[in-house]
Amino acid sequence: MGPIFLTIFISMIGFGIVIPVLPVYAKNAPFHLGPSELGWLVGIFSLVQLFSGPIMGRISDRIGRKPVLLISILGTAIGYIITGSAQVSWMLFLGRIIDGASGGNIATAQACIADVTPPAERSRAMGFIGAAFGLGFILGPAIGGLLALKSPQLPFYFAGALSLFNLVLVWMRLPETLSQEKRLHPSEAAPLGEVFAEGRGRFIGLLLAASLLSTTGFAFIHLLFALFCQDHLGYDMRHTSYAFAYVGLIAVLVQGGLLRRLPIDRIEKPIAAVGAATLALSLWLLPRADTTGAFLGVTALMSLGNGLLVPTITGMASRHVHGRAQGRVLGLNAGAGAFGRFLGPSLAALPLPAAFSDWKRPLEGDAMGIANHAYIVAFGASAAIMVVAFLLILAMKPLEIKTPGEDTGVATA
Repeated sequence: MGPIFLTIFISMIGFGIVIPVLPVYAKNAPFHLGPSELGWLVGIFSLVQLFSGPIMGRISDRIGRKPVLLISILGTAIGYIITGSAQVSWMLFLGRIIDGASGGNIATAQACIADVTPPAERSRAMGFIGAAFGLGFILGPAIGGLLALKSPQLPFYFAGALSLFNLVLVWMRLPETLSQEKRLHPSEAAPLGEVFAEGRGRFIGLLLAASLLSTTGFAFIHLLFALFCQDHLGYDMRHTSYAFAYVGLIAVLVQGGLLRRLPIDRIEKPIAAVGAATLALSLWLLPRADTTGAFLGVTALMSLGNGLLVPTITGMASRHVHGRAQGRVLGLNAGAGAFGRFLGPSLAALPLPAAFSDWKRPLEGDAMGIANHAYIVAFGASAAIMVVAFLLILAMKPLEIKTPGEDTGVATA
């Protein structure tokens, strides 16, 4: 668990460095991307990952987790470096596409966790991963904001170097978690339909739909959060990065503390439902937060909801399939999340006016009023999508889980 935690932590520092910087970087010179182009740029990584995620999951079920992690991390490093060295907009997109095509490190790391934990402990273990997410998101945005003050390209180069360091770390420290006897052999079929067999179809289908919609609703912030902080609250890049770090801190407290103390295996569905409802409320409130105090309160609520929802959704997916299908079910879940992270920024860009990127900051007069209305519409749409995810979670009927040792893929004493 230690090496896996460290691997995800370093990956999320790199991700956290880039996310708050990318929209601001791309809408300024020399790129001057408009709202729709920004939505595509932020989302293209996840659109490509939609197709690569299940493939990576299937490959990891055959050859093991470690080789897939190494390929994924190398692709991430190359993508960051290309994005940082871009001089024209197509290079920005190329860097994000390469990163997405090789992406799969998080889903593969989740499969590593599933390999070494019994089913009843899966959601709690996924919360352990969530804590690594949160810690990375505390440091990453703060580092990215400070580096961006020196050079707009520096955060991307630093994230690329960090990924190369992570590559060496995985190579030297992470053991293979999928034993030979649990792997799919080349002569064996690896149909995705196996994930839905034995009466799991309705439950897994609803779970993947809920994962898709909840990720779509939450992914609006990938495009809008940094822009909203600057336009609505008047934050500069440094203060915007601190806001991201604050969200990460709450995530650590929730996923690394609260979730580890709850009897998750008995109340997964209620926890996921509460998380979705909390997210819906916070997203609706966010554009109405006119003071720093209100903003901090709403973003804490948002981080709490996401911290409750994501690990339990992932844990439920993992617990309902046997050990040899972990890569496939988590790859499908990652694919649903990837499509949501593409849809979210693309939909979030629609309410923004065409001249949005050309407005002089800080906004004043009519521009401020139009921007505030656009943010209210966009975050209202994200909240509505989250409500639908909440209803899907309520409709799920979890199946009885086999006890450890009964075809779970987890060895027991």
